[in-house]
Order: sequence, then C-alpha cells, then structure tokens
Amino acid sequence: MSDILEMLESLKPECDFTNCENYIEEGYLDSFDIVLLTSMLEDKYGIKIDALDILPENYSNVDAIASLVVKSGGTV
Repeated sequence: MSDILEMLESLKPECDFTNCENYIEEGYLDSFDIVLLTSMLEDKYGIKIDALDILPENYSNVDAIASLVVKSGGTV
C-alpha cells in the first residue's frame, strides 16, 4: 500500500493522505485526479480497471484503492 500512497502524494504533494478518511469528500481528489491515478495504477500493477469500477467509493481511501487493485487482478 505504500506504492499507492506514493502515487497519491505524487499527484497531490500538498495533501496528507495518511490522515484523511475520505479523499473525495474532503476534496483531496477530483475526477481528473481519479483518471490520472487509474492510469498510474494500471501501469504499476499491470491491470485494467473496468470503467464501471471507476466510482468515488473505490477511491475514497488507500484501503478502497488497494481493494480495487486486487479486484482488478493486481497484488498490493
């Protein structure tokens, strides 16, 4: 999961992702960030995230993102 945190921090270095409960609700990630993060996750983990899974709840925190990676066939 540290790789996911590194990706998040590279997208938004000004945000403290470790102390945030919901990245979407607290304004840490917007739709453009989610598109970029999805691409980064697919490249890093060699997966394809289904468009139907690109939902705010799947990007709400690091655990949700890790679960999305696993669901898409990756290993975190």
